[in-house]
Amino acid sequence: MSDDKIIKDPITGVETTGHVWDDDLREFNNPLPSWWLWAFYATFVFSIVYWVWFPSWPSNLFDKGFSVGIKEITYKSDAGKEITTHWNTRALLAHEMQNDELELKRQSMVKKVAATSFEKMAADKDMSQFTRAYGKTIFGDYCAPCHQAGGEGIVGFYPNLVDDGWLWGSDLADMETTIRKGRKGNMPAHKDSLTSVELTQVSNYILSLSETPANADAATAGKDIFATKGCAGCHMPDATGMKALGSANLTDKVWTQADVHGAKTPEEKVEAIRAVVSSGFQREMPAWESRLSDDEIKVLVAYIKLLAE
Repeated sequence: MSDDKIIKDPITGVETTGHVWDDDLREFNNPLPSWWLWAFYATFVFSIVYWVWFPSWPSNLFDKGFSVGIKEITYKSDAGKEITTHWNTRALLAHEMQNDELELKRQSMVKKVAATSFEKMAADKDMSQFTRAYGKTIFGDYCAPCHQAGGEGIVGFYPNLVDDGWLWGSDLADMETTIRKGRKGNMPAHKDSLTSVELTQVSNYILSLSETPANADAATAGKDIFATKGCAGCHMPDATGMKALGSANLTDKVWTQADVHGAKTPEEKVEAIRAVVSSGFQREMPAWESRLSDDEIKVLVAYIKLLAE
């Protein structure tokens, strides 16, 4: 548009395109700022550089099914062999895990805690703080979905880990084996082997073992049932459980299946136990030795042990 044909809005004085609607509605001619245009052009330049530098274009024309870019990254394999490959996030993570200063300090601390006895670790301020912080991360990633963030578990589904009443043993070696190898728990149903009256009687006896009020006459009858009809074989004659089988100690007031603590009346407590005895249950904890390193497992064990204290 030549200068002699420039039309301006009579009110604002802003240049217009000359287009008019409804007698006085004009279209302004406001060009984009030059800085904005140059920034826009720069995005095109950036995209071209990015396409060349990094993996970007999926296509069967390339050997890997995508353009790999010219940027390379080097890291070491688990066997210690140095590997140089095109840039990708997996290689970047491996590189940072092996070279980042803070990551190297973390790895060093993990090894230190793993090599230190629990007693010395717990007495050392720096190591115990690290164990609580890093162990909480591992626990949150792998354990909390079942055992809950604080380790309290869910009665009837996942055991409470903070009461130190581990079915397969609560010392460090037993806990490590449980986490490393996993466990399978099983209690057979007794609804077909015991009558309704017998189920009630043995449930009263089990309730009385933890010094919880129960029907005395029913508990007395239930004691004989417990000893002669299958219960004592797993839970032992004194009802203290068997670590080799993961059978519960029925005298310690730790209830993993029957929600006795959540029941309000003695009758409800008996019914909670009766439901478990009658129907039985099966549950399984997966093995984690393929997902966690030996040192991480030791830190996790120490963290859980700290939770229980």
